[in-house]
Amino acid sequence: MTNASAIVHIVDDDAAVRDSLKLLLKTDDFDVRAHASARDFLASVGRGEGGCVVTDVRMPEISGLELLAEIEARGLDLPVIVITAHADVALAVQAMKAGAVDLLEKPFDDESLLGSVRHALDGRGGAGGLGSEAAAARDRLASLTSREREVLVGVLDGRPNKIIAHELGISVRTVEVHRARLMVKMRAKSLSELARISVLVPRAASI
Repeated sequence: MTNASAIVHIVDDDAAVRDSLKLLLKTDDFDVRAHASARDFLASVGRGEGGCVVTDVRMPEISGLELLAEIEARGLDLPVIVITAHADVALAVQAMKAGAVDLLEKPFDDESLLGSVRHALDGRGGAGGLGSEAAAARDRLASLTSREREVLVGVLDGRPNKIIAHELGISVRTVEVHRARLMVKMRAKSLSELARISVLVPRAASI
């Protein structure tokens, strides 16, 4: 598919960020529309319109997470990529559970955004794709040791290493080692990837 076959909507109250993202995406031949607020975006988008949305989390009046909920409520088939300068695991999990296809923490490199937009425009992967992804997530989870799984639960709950260490009766350094190993085994390079895994394998529940 050509990049210009769908619209990428940028929703951010920071004009400099809007201009920067618009330039980047246009350079890669995407059709781009920039909106200064979620309200402006919602007023202009039509039902049945294809494309995706790149939105900041922290915006006045309507936040990025509230925009996610509104897109869902209106039945708009627009995958949403959330960007934020204040990412944490709790936020990433919340965004993913609200339906975001990705969460990027500022500053991110150009290719990360472009790759995320391409993935969003290619579709959510359908039920079969999600099933395969969930199966892969379960296999990776099964490769963790019991201690690594305990650390993973703490990480996904947003607890700092010091608290996890106290709860498990181990040193902070040991938590750091387990955390590094589980990131490798889960093939997660970011908070958003760990959050996505936690949604595919609910709360690492079966942990």
